[in-house]
Amino acid sequence: MINKKIGLILMMIGMAGTASTVCGQQLKYPTTSQGTVVDEFWGEKVSDPYRWLEDDRSAETKSWVQAENKVTFDYLNTIPFRSKLKEQLTEIWNYEKIGTPFKEGAYTYFFKNNGLQQHSVLYRKQGENGAEEVFLDPNTFSKDGSTSLADVSFSKDGSLVAYSISEGGSDWRKVIVLNAKDKAPVGETLVDVKFSGIAWKGNDGFYYSSYDKPKGSELSEKTDQHKLYYHKLKTAQSTDQLIFGGSATPRRYVGASLTDDQRYLIISAANTTTGNELYYQDLSKPNSKIICLQDHFDANTGVVDNIGDTFLLETNYKAANNRLVKVDLKNPAKENWKDVIPETENVLSISTGGGYLFANYLKDAVSVVIQYDYTGKKIRQIELPGVGTASGFSGKKKEKEIYFGFSNYITPSSSYKFDVNSGKSSLYIKPKVKFDSDQYESKQVFYTSKDGTKVPMIITYKKGIALNGKNPTIVYGYGGFNISLTPAFSTSVAVWLANGGVYAVPNLRGGGEYGQKWHDGGRQFNKLNVFNDFIAAAHYLQENGYTSPEYTALSGGSNGGLLVGATMTIDPKVAKVALPEVGVLDMLRYHTFTAGAGWSYDYGTVADSKEMFDYLKAYSPVHNVKTGVSYPATMVLTGDHDDRVVPAHSYKFASELQAKQAGDNPVLIRIETKAGHGAGRSTEVLINSTVDKYAFALWNMGVKELK
Repeated sequence: MINKKIGLILMMIGMAGTASTVCGQQLKYPTTSQGTVVDEFWGEKVSDPYRWLEDDRSAETKSWVQAENKVTFDYLNTIPFRSKLKEQLTEIWNYEKIGTPFKEGAYTYFFKNNGLQQHSVLYRKQGENGAEEVFLDPNTFSKDGSTSLADVSFSKDGSLVAYSISEGGSDWRKVIVLNAKDKAPVGETLVDVKFSGIAWKGNDGFYYSSYDKPKGSELSEKTDQHKLYYHKLKTAQSTDQLIFGGSATPRRYVGASLTDDQRYLIISAANTTTGNELYYQDLSKPNSKIICLQDHFDANTGVVDNIGDTFLLETNYKAANNRLVKVDLKNPAKENWKDVIPETENVLSISTGGGYLFANYLKDAVSVVIQYDYTGKKIRQIELPGVGTASGFSGKKKEKEIYFGFSNYITPSSSYKFDVNSGKSSLYIKPKVKFDSDQYESKQVFYTSKDGTKVPMIITYKKGIALNGKNPTIVYGYGGFNISLTPAFSTSVAVWLANGGVYAVPNLRGGGEYGQKWHDGGRQFNKLNVFNDFIAAAHYLQENGYTSPEYTALSGGSNGGLLVGATMTIDPKVAKVALPEVGVLDMLRYHTFTAGAGWSYDYGTVADSKEMFDYLKAYSPVHNVKTGVSYPATMVLTGDHDDRVVPAHSYKFASELQAKQAGDNPVLIRIETKAGHGAGRSTEVLINSTVDKYAFALWNMGVKELK
């Protein structure tokens, strides 16, 4: 097992700042002191010289952040085409964006951004021809745009709304309740809410989840026991009733929902990001008990809907690609579960609307949607506008028209109205983007990874590019947590393409594109498959003339930041540029911060076994930076308020690279202040971050001016 840390109180030992010659100019990094902390894992001692950077509240860490940012922005300011790139991105970003509508009560709601507003505004109107009015404007929440709208939840009749806000990008939320008709506040503002939805129980109150506030730093201290509460409107939050979780039933993640008829409270409880226990409570019976329906973490199971005391469950229990089953609560044992929509070779996701079921299948990472009735009878396959990603197909049971969105890498997201009875779709909203899709091509290829596995990848570029190996190329990946990367339009990517760039997205193992087997193929002792898939994607692009190592940039965020960090340390020559963003980069300590222990299903932890420790240490980016190796030109990106993947990961990785980098490739770290893991960032922050990534990448590929 792991012994406690044996070394030793951190001592600040001054080191001269290391330097690098970049484009004929001397780039001098800030002094980053090294301490003498040593941990012992399974009898092996591992030094952690930059442990002091984990203290996000210390004056030393704050000074280090300021010094690193000065070096980074001084460098970025010298790139001659950076301002032009910002003009280009701002111009294409500046179009009216309208989200897929949804109906609540007598109103149709939708998010809209007039182009460059810091945050999208929630509007509403009555009927098709009603006048639009602003319902919630997050741009009024803070002067600098650092406070964002995180979630909106209406009561069943649409008369009340609870919305949550995030300050500085933190996962900690405040919840505010309004009367939807006149927007008058109802009761007090709830505080210290985290990783929570809002599940309304009539108009009396709602269920929400949170952790106890940590005694140390709320941005980095471990948060382990999630608690489900019931809040009765117009009462003090301090009197809220604990429903589930805490010391009685300790679970790391607890969430709640109610069935459409409001009869059943549904509770999902988990200790990792995959697999959950499932509970229900019959709210029609006073003082009814909470009953366990799934008593293990070996499957992902959730309630889609109910018909009286029969549940419809979406589950991967004995179905790696998911299936829909019905469960009679009088005989709920799993041997009595009956298929409504059986498992197929494609991954299933279910939504409901208009009294129908909509099965959204992933077929080679693109959408296929089939409409069923509640008995599992196929009604029709829905004709989509093209090959890409369809989302939505949800709404109230009484609605005869619902909405869906469609997009791919060269088609801006549009909304469609769908008649559930006739099956006819009509265009509802199409954005006016300054982007000519006809000039671009997006195609899917299959390449072979190191172990012979076929991996899909979508490559997007301007038609007619020369396959001469000189096209600046971003290879973007994720590869984890059963998350699927599906085609979607991005104004940021559009600017990259317009400047002659290639954008490639491989669907790496660890994701969910081919169900549980694909996920399992890239987790724990299979994690190296993910990095090998990524390296093979870059090699495919290089061998087929799209690009070459000198024109390749690796990009990814969060688990994708780990992907970039591990890939560049495993194969430093695979790319010229690396852009690891908000990455999980210290694999020996990730589980000690906030809710990081919940990622153990994908990663494993050093406490599991000597073999797992050895495996993690062998690819952990922070622990695999070697002196004298020339790594790609690297810009690490993070936010100082990231309380999901704490910025210490990025701080330590950048420090290791700056101390050990050989050659002239720069190593910078760009630290966004008053920003978190990514969600809720303002338009200005997003534009500036994208511009800096692209400018850094192109400049280090040798590009002197834009096309």
